[in-house]
Amino acid sequence: MWFDTDKCFIAGEWVDAIAGQVLELENPSDGSVICKIARGEVTDIDRAVKAARAALHGDWGKMSAVERGRILTKMGILVLERVDELAKMEAQDVGKPLTQARADAVALARYMEFYGGACDKVHGETIPYLDGYTVYTMREPHGVTGHIVPWNYPMQIIGRSVGAALAMGNACVLKPAEEACLTALAFVDIAREAGLPAGALNVVPGLGSEAGAALTAHPDVNHLSFTGSVGVGTLVQAAAANNIVPVTLELGGKSPQIVFDDADLDAALPFLVNAGVQNAGQTCSASSRILMQAGIYDKLLAMMVAKYEALKVGPAEADLNVGPLISGRQKDIVTGFLSQVEGNAKVVARGSIVSDAPANGHYVAPALIAGVEASHALAQDEIFGPVQVVIRFETEEEAIAIANGTDYGLVAGIWTRDGARQMRLAKAIRSGQVFINNYGAGGGVELPFGGMGKSGHGREKGFEALYGFSVVKTVAAFHG
Repeated sequence: MWFDTDKCFIAGEWVDAIAGQVLELENPSDGSVICKIARGEVTDIDRAVKAARAALHGDWGKMSAVERGRILTKMGILVLERVDELAKMEAQDVGKPLTQARADAVALARYMEFYGGACDKVHGETIPYLDGYTVYTMREPHGVTGHIVPWNYPMQIIGRSVGAALAMGNACVLKPAEEACLTALAFVDIAREAGLPAGALNVVPGLGSEAGAALTAHPDVNHLSFTGSVGVGTLVQAAAANNIVPVTLELGGKSPQIVFDDADLDAALPFLVNAGVQNAGQTCSASSRILMQAGIYDKLLAMMVAKYEALKVGPAEADLNVGPLISGRQKDIVTGFLSQVEGNAKVVARGSIVSDAPANGHYVAPALIAGVEASHALAQDEIFGPVQVVIRFETEEEAIAIANGTDYGLVAGIWTRDGARQMRLAKAIRSGQVFINNYGAGGGVELPFGGMGKSGHGREKGFEALYGFSVVKTVAAFHG
């Protein structure tokens, strides 16, 4: 690798963690140790925050929006030049198949292109007011922003979080997940190569309970962005509240796809399955609930069963349909949920783990479960594994009630040819994104993303992310 895996990146330089401790990074495909990474702690976070604050008072803070845009665009170009290297890192680190990892690297480049082009496009407005006054608004950066990024999509989430924050002129401190942080370290070196001034982006690897907690509680951080579990998100928000700091939280979901009798089943099928098993189901927006109307229930279930039985699971480098889960702990969580299949619920189809998959890899064969009650834990809790439940419904009203019947509200899919029904459902479903006759829209860098309820608050992606990473200042000038 062209960068130091066992160091922090602070003030434009690779430095050892002050305590000198390291963590081992595991390959989930075979359980082997990939390398060692720095175990940053409170003192390292403090150094990084101070470096970010210095950057705001230095070259980065004085840079024009056009110049910022050129640097971010250059970062995107350099990412594209290293797509294959980054994809291999992500596949090895996270366990996702190479094709999926490569798509993530391309998405990272797209985020930098988008936000590079958007830097000088965020404008204020003039406000008609009293005679003798000129009133206008302008958007300014928060200052130092903290970013805690999970292990499931490091590159994509860095792009949509750090990319937007830098575009608005913030200086960032990034704490990547201890389970998967290679591409975060690679990205910061790419940023340096692109000409990003020292201190504008700092990376401190380490444990969430140490480096992560220190970042959320630091009194000189002005905004926090967190993607992860509801439990940890609650802790992040509580820590931020002590310093009266705004937080963007993306905390997961139990997203439904609702299929009506008039839907194009052949068109829906790949979306129904792929949205549940992509990245081994370790996706916040995974479609883990499939709601089928009674008239097509038997036919569509049979189609999904056939699709599931063809799924192959194996190591990342084999580039199959599904890779391993991130860790033995996550595997235990998923198999624990599968042990709750009872009563009328039944596992109707499973994928298969290839015979040469390494014994120490964290593999779980995808499972399709039918006959699940909408109130059961399998249909209520985020499993974060390749598990989908099928729920039968009769009426449109019942479908809406089931779709809205969890604590989450991140994404929903609607499959119907009825235009009026499409509009009714899109309005009635409590969700941050609703897709009609598709699911995910190919990633959609431009499309605001975020949740309702326990899926979090605030928005990432698109221009909404830029607004979230800035504050409005109102200027009222009296001139008589």
